[in-house]
Amino acid sequence: MGARMIGFLKQRKIRKLRAKSLYDVAVAQARQEGFYETLGVPDSVDGRYEMISLHCYLMLHQLKEQGEKALSQKLFDTFFKNMDVSLREQGVGDLGIPKHMKRMMKGFNGRATSYEAALVEEDDAKLKEALIKNVYGTVDAPSDAILGQMVDYIKHSKNMITGVDLNGFNPVFPNVLDAVEEGKQSA
Repeated sequence: MGARMIGFLKQRKIRKLRAKSLYDVAVAQARQEGFYETLGVPDSVDGRYEMISLHCYLMLHQLKEQGEKALSQKLFDTFFKNMDVSLREQGVGDLGIPKHMKRMMKGFNGRATSYEAALVEEDDAKLKEALIKNVYGTVDAPSDAILGQMVDYIKHSKNMITGVDLNGFNPVFPNVLDAVEEGKQSA
C-alpha cells in the first residue's frame, strides 16, 4: 500500500474514534437526571432520544461552523448506528429496522432544522415551539418557566462549545442544574 493510502486509512480510523468519543459525550450529557427530574423531559426511550439528538445537534452545528464535514458526517453515522443497535435491543426485527431508521433520520433532520433556525435567529419563542413539539411531544407541555430554563440551558451549552475544536477536544457541556440556576439568577 502506498503512503497516501495508509494516511487515508489512518485518518478514517482517527475520525471514527473522535466521532465515537463525541457521541459518548452527548449520551453522558443526555443522561443527567436534571433533565428528567427538574426540566420535565419524559424519562422514556423517546425522552432519552430527544436529549441525545439535542446534544448531537449542538456538536454537529459546531463541526459545521469549523468546516469539519467528514467528522460531522462520522458523528451523524455513529449516532444512527447506535440507534440501530438500540432498536434491535428493543426487539425491532431486521425487516422493520430500515423503516424505523428512515423515520428517525427524517425526524432528526427536522429537529436540527428547527433548532438551527431558532438559534441562528436568536428566537426564543421558536426554540420553545421546537422543544414543545420534540422534547415534550409525548407529554403535556411544561410551564413557560420550565421551557425558559431549557432554552437557557441550550443557549448556554451552545455558547460553551462555540470555538472549541471538536476535532481535538471533547466539549464540556454545563451541568443542567447549574445552567438552570444560572438562568434564574440572570432573569
